[in-house]
Amino acid sequence: MPSDVIFALASGAGRAAVAVLRASGAGTAAVVAALAGRLPAPRMASLRRLRHPATGEVLDEALVLWFPAPASYTGEDSAEFQVHGGPAVVAGVAEALVAAGARPAEPGEFTRRAFVQGRLDLTAAEGVADLIEAETAAQRRQALRQAGGALATLYGGWAGQLTALLARQEAFIEFEDEDLPSGLDDAVGQAAATLHDAILRHLADGRRGERLREGLRVAILGAPNAGKSSLLNALVGREAAIVSARAGTTRDVVEARLDLGGVPVTLADTAGLREAADEIEAEGIRRARDRAADADLRLLVLAADQPPDAETLGWLAPGDLVVLSKADLPAVPGLPAGLRVSARTGEGLSGLRSRLEAEAVARAGGVAETLLTRPRHRAALQEAAEWLAALDGASLPELRAEALRAALRAVGRITGRVGVEAVLDSVFAQFCIGK
Repeated sequence: MPSDVIFALASGAGRAAVAVLRASGAGTAAVVAALAGRLPAPRMASLRRLRHPATGEVLDEALVLWFPAPASYTGEDSAEFQVHGGPAVVAGVAEALVAAGARPAEPGEFTRRAFVQGRLDLTAAEGVADLIEAETAAQRRQALRQAGGALATLYGGWAGQLTALLARQEAFIEFEDEDLPSGLDDAVGQAAATLHDAILRHLADGRRGERLREGLRVAILGAPNAGKSSLLNALVGREAAIVSARAGTTRDVVEARLDLGGVPVTLADTAGLREAADEIEAEGIRRARDRAADADLRLLVLAADQPPDAETLGWLAPGDLVVLSKADLPAVPGLPAGLRVSARTGEGLSGLRSRLEAEAVARAGGVAETLLTRPRHRAALQEAAEWLAALDGASLPELRAEALRAALRAVGRITGRVGVEAVLDSVFAQFCIGK
């Protein structure tokens, strides 16, 4: 268990009215006393004059809070210094903390210590990281549910069921000749099959939790001069892409961020799909094809005043949303069904936005549900499901027990209860300094 004192700026960088530096570790009491003279009453703000422990120089008048273990975020002795937010004040207090024996924290080190101390499990720690990064209300709600233990409760319940099943299977092996209840082995198999089905239903979520956490990717495709860039600008309400009557103006992928129904969406305006005029345009078209392949939703934009060419129509795939741009101009016959939109007059834009919002919510909604949010969760649950499926074909009780044990290890890796050393660094490295 770590015993050294760490500290970090927990508030934003730059000038502010107040800046918060937090410290944690077994020696925090001595560090606080070195700067503030003595410890304040637990969990009560106390106005103190902070001094440099080596020189005695007055650094600031600040509010100091003391949180003795285990009633703190990390579960260790902790403290907060609420100082004036000027850069010189923050730098001076940070230097004093180092002089008092503390060291700057690594990314995610506070939350990692909370995990080590049993204050939260690994899914809750990831929820805290997601809460810090949340851009939209839906992301915030999902992160709060996870940080509050929704996933831990679900996966912990499954781990408990697997533990009970493993105990029963081991009892059958160890005491096969004893007077055990009849059908014990069969009952284990039936319960494992029920759990297997529950895990598969959880996995069949359309990746909505992962999509909400990461954001949806929407690619805008079409021929040159179809109105793709104008449509992007109209949807985001600013000139994110250059608009020109010259074909092939868009050579690279132009991205803009949008909040649709609480779902973060990245709109990508791509190069016009046609035979490239030069190597630069060819690269832009290649990137457009790659973006189309990776997109969660594709908008195929056709100019209403031009007959659609066969190459562009060849891109139309099931699930694509057809947008007929330049609706303020006379339409030509032979166009496929689609949403008529004019970036010039605003016609149809509210309808398109509503349709996009519905599509975004359908693909990444369901924040009231307990959805898995990371690829590592999915991989571990798929492994657990495979081991439970193998249980049915295992003839020997020892093999059935090993399958249950492996499934338990896989589920335990998600919450961090077993076999997690290999994933801890990658999880907590995603945190900001001070959390």
